[in-house]
Amino acid sequence: MPHRNAKREGGVYRGTVPDTSANQSRLLKACLFATGCSGIVAEFTLSTLASYILGNTTLQWTLIMSLMLFTMGVGSRISRYFTCHLLDTFITIEFALSILCATCAIAAYFGTAWLGESTAVIYGYAGAVGLLIGLEIPIVARMNDAYEGLRTNIASVMEKDYYGALAGGLLFAFFALPKLGLTYTPIALGAINFVVASVLYWRYRTLAVRSGRLQLAFWTVGVAIITLAVFAKPITLFGEQSQHRDRVVFTTQTPYQKLVLTEWKDDHWLFINGNIQFSTYDEERYHEPLVHPALGVAGSREHILILGGGDGLALREVLKHDDVRHVTLVDLDPEMTKLGKAHPVLLEANESAFTDARLTVVHEDAGTFVQRTRDRYDVIIIDLPDPKGPDLARLYTRGFYRDCRQILSREGVLVTQASSPLHAPKAFLCILKTMESAGYTTVPFQNAIPTMGTWGWILAKHDETTPTTLRNQLAALRFDGLDTHFLNQEAMVGMLHFWKGVFDDAEEIAVNTLMDPVIDQYYHDSEWGF
Repeated sequence: MPHRNAKREGGVYRGTVPDTSANQSRLLKACLFATGCSGIVAEFTLSTLASYILGNTTLQWTLIMSLMLFTMGVGSRISRYFTCHLLDTFITIEFALSILCATCAIAAYFGTAWLGESTAVIYGYAGAVGLLIGLEIPIVARMNDAYEGLRTNIASVMEKDYYGALAGGLLFAFFALPKLGLTYTPIALGAINFVVASVLYWRYRTLAVRSGRLQLAFWTVGVAIITLAVFAKPITLFGEQSQHRDRVVFTTQTPYQKLVLTEWKDDHWLFINGNIQFSTYDEERYHEPLVHPALGVAGSREHILILGGGDGLALREVLKHDDVRHVTLVDLDPEMTKLGKAHPVLLEANESAFTDARLTVVHEDAGTFVQRTRDRYDVIIIDLPDPKGPDLARLYTRGFYRDCRQILSREGVLVTQASSPLHAPKAFLCILKTMESAGYTTVPFQNAIPTMGTWGWILAKHDETTPTTLRNQLAALRFDGLDTHFLNQEAMVGMLHFWKGVFDDAEEIAVNTLMDPVIDQYYHDSEWGF
């Protein structure tokens, strides 16, 4: 992009460029900052898409990021074969990236809807985007070497790209994903690359060799991005709907997870990141066993702590006990509790539990809260998602259970959902064994939930109670006076029994720790892992 009279060697302009060379160099670096920003966001977006649609967050982020870095290397190698018309090449790359980035989410959803499988689509996009990103830096460096020496040129080009990556990471975490979601973040990415290509084209179109083709690309890509922005919502909703048998009535992407509510006849289902959390058809078969046995055997139930449970359904059950004086509910995601407080479906299901004066809601990571709080609780109810990925696996570690033990009252009780002893038996046994290693006396129990399958819980105390004594206390509970739909003494007795062979492999199961989060692998090795 130097002056027309500059000398050209090997397809790259060289020589001293009067007047505007500094401005042209700055423009190139500004463009590289913008593309560095969009490039890192593209990697994060595709990794998040893969995690949500394909499952297994750790695996998908690892594979997508690795694939994109590899293809970036391939792109850098290929760049050596571009020996002339570098301005045209760079602008073309940016237009191509703008289309790929803008359409990646829609393509992934359509892959699910039409093909029933999005792996090839998502990984194909990741490879293509990585390849084009890999072409960018070498080409910009060669364009910029007319203005700066090799040492300064390489340093400044890489510097701007890395600064752009930092800006992109912050943008993705604090604005793009929570505000734009997976519907509009890719379109915003495409717009960034489109602006870069457009600025370069319109400012230096007289230097372009194929100006007519680039102008056609400008109008075509611009119209395509505007069209996508207008129709993106119904298109992605169509793709979202294809993943669920029932009608989608609500969907939102939060900074932490994807929330979807579906409807069939008079019942509703809540999904988090594609995994069912409950159905109003039979959620009492989960929430009543989660709450009432623990409150029934606790020495006191004045102060209750619920970790998770932002839908308010466990809270609803806790508030049925008149002697509960205060409940603290800790949920990381404000959007989840907002849904529990305001959405008509959840308001009806949780019986407006969030309006109770005895409640305090804290939006914080459960592990952080347990470590920092100085309060004592008579019952701790852990209503967290399954240990799927390292971020959740750490909330099933021995250290976490020890932290919980420190804030339990003397005769306090802890209860946790423990996934399925039938479909994820190793994960279930791992939770049981980990809690025992943290110094608890434990009793496991299970129940059949039609919409979710066989589910398990583990109840624990840290006083001198023996497992047999605690089990007998649970079997004797009558739940008289409680407004329950499912739970009574006979149901409790039945839930304390397991089928043959459930605990046979317990000795082979390792304890889950922060340094060795084995439960993540146990879960993914199970029938429900993928």
